[in-house]
Amino acid sequence: MKKKVIIFLIIIGLGVGGYFGINAFNQNRVNALAESYQTTTVQRGNLTAIVGGTGIVRSNQSAFLAWQINGNINEVFVEIDDQVKADQILASLSKGSLAQSIILAQADLVNAKRNLDTLMNSSLAKAQAQSALANATEALDTAETRRESKAYQRASDQVIEEAYANYILAKDEASKWEQRYDTVDDRPEDDPVRAAALSEWAAAKQILARAEANLRYLESDPDAEEIAVAEGNLVLAQAQYDEALREWERLKDGPDPDDILAAQARIDAIQATIDAANLRAPFDAVITEVRSKPGDQVNPGSISFRLDDLSRLIVDVQIPEVDINSIKTGMTARITFDGIQGKDYNGTVIEVARVGTSVGGVVSFNVAVELNDADESVLPGMTAAVNLITSEITDVLIIPNRAVRLKDGARVVYLLKPGQLIPEATNVTIGAISDLQSEVVDGVKEGDIIVLNPPTEMLTGPNSSMRQSPF
Repeated sequence: MKKKVIIFLIIIGLGVGGYFGINAFNQNRVNALAESYQTTTVQRGNLTAIVGGTGIVRSNQSAFLAWQINGNINEVFVEIDDQVKADQILASLSKGSLAQSIILAQADLVNAKRNLDTLMNSSLAKAQAQSALANATEALDTAETRRESKAYQRASDQVIEEAYANYILAKDEASKWEQRYDTVDDRPEDDPVRAAALSEWAAAKQILARAEANLRYLESDPDAEEIAVAEGNLVLAQAQYDEALREWERLKDGPDPDDILAAQARIDAIQATIDAANLRAPFDAVITEVRSKPGDQVNPGSISFRLDDLSRLIVDVQIPEVDINSIKTGMTARITFDGIQGKDYNGTVIEVARVGTSVGGVVSFNVAVELNDADESVLPGMTAAVNLITSEITDVLIIPNRAVRLKDGARVVYLLKPGQLIPEATNVTIGAISDLQSEVVDGVKEGDIIVLNPPTEMLTGPNSSMRQSPF
């Protein structure tokens, strides 16, 4: 019995000692953990809100120059890094290697220029148009007169009376010759006197017939066929007059501008055919690639040069759809490059895409940022980190981004309250964000102590994250 009491007392002693030992161990662990905390104080300050992204530098303009015809390169006039002006010849083909049509185009160009000079300086076309209008006017007047005459009797009373008188005279003359013939009718047929009288009588009868027909014609009204012919002649004359008038109106004040444009267009077309033997710069630029040498044979589509306008360098940045509405043209940007250490550059947003693109279910928008202070170190094709400054806010509660964590899907910070050794997770509402700091809208107050490195066991769990920033 006594032995059992002793064993029981020993067990109690060990339990009490263990209890105090464990408490001492835990306290020492907590004290050590507390000493390891990195903390910061919530304070008020200013914040520059940014939206970040990466992009590739490109030149303002870029072009690959290719030949349009076959031939052998005769001469190359530029090298890499040469500054060239728009329309400057960069290379040319040997004339002997060109197609016959291109060589003959030189003769066509001479004729085309001569035609333009004639058009500009000759008065022949104007004189011809004036003459044609005068002739057409006269023809129209005649046609109108003839058409009007078909609306009345064929002739005036005076003309009819004159025709009637001629008819009477012809009738009288025929009667006389008939009587004369009657006096010699009994003579032989081969008698000269009888033959002469018969001939005169026949002639008189013909004159009488014509006079009678003319009188009958003048006394009758025009028929439908005559009216139709006169109407058709009038329509034709009117059309010819209108055409002559249009031509005169076109040329009376000098060459027609449309004719000049057409003649000049022909010259330009021929000149372009001839100039296909040259490769010209389309804009002011720097030669960034040369692929050809004198003697090379080229075909349509063969590329000889690349040109880049390096006077303006632009970074195309892909911005997520959640941030795109905060980006406006004119905003400033801070730009850094992996290939240029220790130097920041400034930029300005010059274009914001109005249509997004979806890649893997993520929608983003292209934002073009122009570098304002680019130097020789910045080259097209470089990767750039771009921070777009969306707003400048003052006198707000700010905390380091690394203090904000995700726990159970919510943003939290770990507060170290007075008298406590274990930080407490507190939900916070974040406003504007910069590259290092965030605005706190709700959840903490000025002066609160925030732990930057809470214990790992506080962050673990199926819905927790150990990321230092949830942004």
